[in-house]
Amino acid sequence: MKLLYVPSLAFITSFLISARPLCAEVFHREKLAAIDAEIEQAIREAKIVGGVVWVEHGGSSYHKAYGMRAKAPEPELMTEDTIFDLASVSKVLGTTSAVMLCVERGLIGVDDLVSQHIPEFTGDGREKVTIRHLLLHSSGLPLNPEPKLPFSRDQNEAVARACRTPLLSEPGKEFAYSNATMIVLAGVVERVTGRTLDEFCATEIFHPLGMEDTLYRPSGDRLKRVSPSSSPARGLVDDVQARDMGGVAGHCSLFSTVPDLARFARMMLRRGELDGVRIFRPETVKQMTRVQSPPDLISPDADGLPVRRGLGWDIDTPYRQAPHDYSLARGSVFPIGSYGHVGWTGQYVWIDPFSQTFVVFLCNRYGDLKKDTRMDVYHLHHRISTLAAEAVADFDFSHMPDALPKHDQLKPKSD
Repeated sequence: MKLLYVPSLAFITSFLISARPLCAEVFHREKLAAIDAEIEQAIREAKIVGGVVWVEHGGSSYHKAYGMRAKAPEPELMTEDTIFDLASVSKVLGTTSAVMLCVERGLIGVDDLVSQHIPEFTGDGREKVTIRHLLLHSSGLPLNPEPKLPFSRDQNEAVARACRTPLLSEPGKEFAYSNATMIVLAGVVERVTGRTLDEFCATEIFHPLGMEDTLYRPSGDRLKRVSPSSSPARGLVDDVQARDMGGVAGHCSLFSTVPDLARFARMMLRRGELDGVRIFRPETVKQMTRVQSPPDLISPDADGLPVRRGLGWDIDTPYRQAPHDYSLARGSVFPIGSYGHVGWTGQYVWIDPFSQTFVVFLCNRYGDLKKDTRMDVYHLHHRISTLAAEAVADFDFSHMPDALPKHDQLKPKSD
């Protein structure tokens, strides 16, 4: 059965109109054209097969699809409603959101010990790990539970293995980006709500927001719109561990579209509410997206550079990648204090509350499974975010008194 998608004339007409800026005063057209050129160049250089971008500022948006959704078994044009494997963007869209709703409802506290909710999470210093440590990736857990063993078969086994995994460092002392932390957080959500992570997220977040194409384990007619990855079949998550766990995991496995992510980002900029539906309290959004990491938190993997994180969200994380050390997806113009997240499959969202701007870019980077273009795509994120900020015509990014200073501009600690 062929999965060739043929967009309707009405959809094509709508796409052509929506791919233009709403007014010249909001965006500089030449900067939007430069975004087009960057993405089209990445396609020509086989760094991506195709992608979809959405730039929004102050209620005006520019969105467009580029290239192909798939090359085989039949060529398919990329469309704005293509469904992508979000990879680690799932950490914030799904798991972090679920955790913070549980905090709002008094089911857990950010500073609760994990062992209050998963009693077996003890030994080897684990009894000191809090929910906050997990959200900040400072628990000491490694990337994956029991990393030397085959992946877990389900969520319960994955949590059980995390309860046996030795910590790399004392909780709260070092940043170590970890899938295991999100697997444990998903376990906490499931225990305190009595619902699976996918059920809770769908009922409490995605459906109320009108994000009907945001889900775990897509099936049925939606498979026609799923962008292929390195997984064996459409609709299967790219991450092997999540696939072995049945397709629902705290660290990845969400699928979504650019329009759905735009709705989520818009809700975040509006402090938790969209179209009369409130998902988070304003103070919850503030807690997630302001710096929550201690000033002495460092990343050993980045030469001991300091780290600034929100709860779940990236604000200023060192990855030691040119053109600068910190958070490539922020670009060179958005201020420190904006926030976002990236995913292994090439996806990212970045949100700037200062200028009320956000960028979403989702793509298919799996044109040649023998060629790993992940870092090329991360650098593409940097260029897109830089150009998106430069495209904003009515905001002065050079005067940002409320933005956070760069680390080398911080005052040295007194003795």
